[in-house]
Amino acid sequence: MVANAVLPVKGAKLGADELARYRADGYVIPRWHLSPAKIAFLRAALDRLIADNPTIRPEKLISAHIRNGPENTRGNDAFLEFAHDPDLLDVVQRVIGPDIVLWGCQVFCKPAGDGMEVPMHQDGRYWPIRPLATCTAWVAIDDCGPENGCMRVIPGSHRQGHVYAHRKDTRADLALDLVVEDGQLDPASARDVALASGQLSLHDVYLVHGSNANRSTRRRAGVAIRYMPATSLFDRTILERQTRTEGYVVDFTTRPIWLVRGRDRAGNDFAVGR
Repeated sequence: MVANAVLPVKGAKLGADELARYRADGYVIPRWHLSPAKIAFLRAALDRLIADNPTIRPEKLISAHIRNGPENTRGNDAFLEFAHDPDLLDVVQRVIGPDIVLWGCQVFCKPAGDGMEVPMHQDGRYWPIRPLATCTAWVAIDDCGPENGCMRVIPGSHRQGHVYAHRKDTRADLALDLVVEDGQLDPASARDVALASGQLSLHDVYLVHGSNANRSTRRRAGVAIRYMPATSLFDRTILERQTRTEGYVVDFTTRPIWLVRGRDRAGNDFAVGR
């Protein structure tokens, strides 16, 4: 078991100013960050994950935390362990409350030179959670900047709690196949979310975001851990097992979920997939 990440200030959590920024903009980069030991732990886990899935593009390693899951990726327990990290959960708790469900974990690793673009989209367009509520912790394993395809967001696009109209885009060089329809938001307002290795960002389920292709000489890797408040239901009846246009399988009907803190208040099923 790797030691817990070192906090800049003993007992620090997401500050009031950071929480206010999250509420206003739909995302925040906390002052809290991972220790060098925890970064090395994740980097080693990523190396193993990529080696164990040689036929899957590294941008599409869905359910990276599930060793023998239903979605074709051969996952790694290290990501599940990290998703239970109490310091990380302290940060997430400030955003979604004390009752927390872990329901997803995906690695987004863009190789140098040909890393795929992620078109501007909303996460909630894809997910069977009702009421729709999720905080994603996007943890940088590598340094992530504009030159190697860091995440880009449209600040404030979450405020109305509205899922915008999306259209299908089946270009082969995209990591996802839905993009927000033109004319609903100003693309010039997009902002880069540059992170050093060990930093993380939190973003809301309604935030419009994406990332450019990586044409640089440096890899860009991070892991997105999906948490929802246990007042929401992971409704397995909404979507069926499907093979996405991008070539990977999504199966919410049998995906296991975990109550990682507090109590379940919505009747979630934690036995499925175990």
